[in-house]
Amino acid sequence: MLRRFSLYGFLKNQQYYDYFLLLAFRQMGLSFFLIGVLIAFREIMINIMEIPTGAIADLSGRRKCMILSFIAYIISFATFGLSGMAAMEGKLAQNNLMLLLFLAMFFFAIGDAFRTGTHKAMIFMWLHIQGRTDERTKIYGYTRSWSKIGSAVSVILACFFVFSTSNFIYVFFFSIIPYILNIINFLGYPKEVDGKIGEKASIGDMLKHLKETLGVSVKQASLRRIILESMGFEGFFKASKDYLQPILKAAALPLTAVLFASIQLTDEQKSVVLIGPVFFVLFVLSAMASRNAYRLVSKPGQEDKTAHHLWGMSVVIFLVLLPAMYWGIYLIMIAGFVVLYIIQNLWRPVLISRFDAHSDKEKGATILSIESQAKSLSTMIIAPPLGFAIDLARNHGIGVSEFWPVGVLGALIALGFFLTARSYTKVEQQQ
Repeated sequence: MLRRFSLYGFLKNQQYYDYFLLLAFRQMGLSFFLIGVLIAFREIMINIMEIPTGAIADLSGRRKCMILSFIAYIISFATFGLSGMAAMEGKLAQNNLMLLLFLAMFFFAIGDAFRTGTHKAMIFMWLHIQGRTDERTKIYGYTRSWSKIGSAVSVILACFFVFSTSNFIYVFFFSIIPYILNIINFLGYPKEVDGKIGEKASIGDMLKHLKETLGVSVKQASLRRIILESMGFEGFFKASKDYLQPILKAAALPLTAVLFASIQLTDEQKSVVLIGPVFFVLFVLSAMASRNAYRLVSKPGQEDKTAHHLWGMSVVIFLVLLPAMYWGIYLIMIAGFVVLYIIQNLWRPVLISRFDAHSDKEKGATILSIESQAKSLSTMIIAPPLGFAIDLARNHGIGVSEFWPVGVLGALIALGFFLTARSYTKVEQQQ
């Protein structure tokens, strides 16, 4: 099963659109604020659907929900691609384009809502059946490393697609192929990873399951703290990580003017000169970080202490990024984002292991869906004002580079959680 789990991550991360998402939206004529609104809408939809879909997965079958998730993703990619191409050809006014992009984000949210938490719960259920729960950080980090290897491969393919077509939007169409292959992969998962499911899961059963899980998440101090930390770290990371794309494009334009002075290249082709190599290195390092995250936890129960150290590292990185972003020092900006990606890939296995250690195995998908919903809520709140602040800095010429608000907000969040960490105790047991 480790091969199938790893294959899932490899195929799932063939997200060719991901490295050019902001650039594709900019090619469609959207401002950073409108992009932030789209991201917020996606997170609102995920927020609405997240916990119910986790309960559905726990009670009616996780494998079926994963297949439904990837069908929704495929519809989303097709809608993004078709509407984007129509907009570029002048066949869509911006209002109509935004409506179609909202629809695409809606289907993307369905895919995310049914996927997040569900596959992790399947992995942890398999570990529980195999009697290997003490390896959860190591195994999850291993499978996550294959996701990052998939990302490293996909960024090379994505750059090839963009360079060949001189268009950021076509990558949505190419993303459909690996997602079809992953549906085929799910058909080989054993039924045991579904957990204990009933013949017919009623709405009442799901509501009861949801109420019980929400109650534990609110009342249990350790879970409540972890959820808040996820909102701070993962929520902000998700809202800000894509700003690396325009930063790389801005740095690539003068670089290509020197290196390829005799070759006529479009701005889209120039952008891949840095986006490809930087994201490739980023994902290789992220894969190494995920695979070795368990080494940061000296013994079971020390995940909380490790998380505190990672918050401290984040504070330092954001404090370095802030002046670099204000003065437009691209080398430091790019290096800082790469380090943040590495920290996030150390953070994620530790975070997921903390949730598994503090929660009931039969409520695994729902607990992780609550975490994902909380993260989505945070992203939803952060994305529009962050985009607006960057637009404001750009329009009023505040700073050499307009992206410095990312450094300000990131430093404040990281410092807040670093200073408010509680004393570390043994894992709380379920009552």
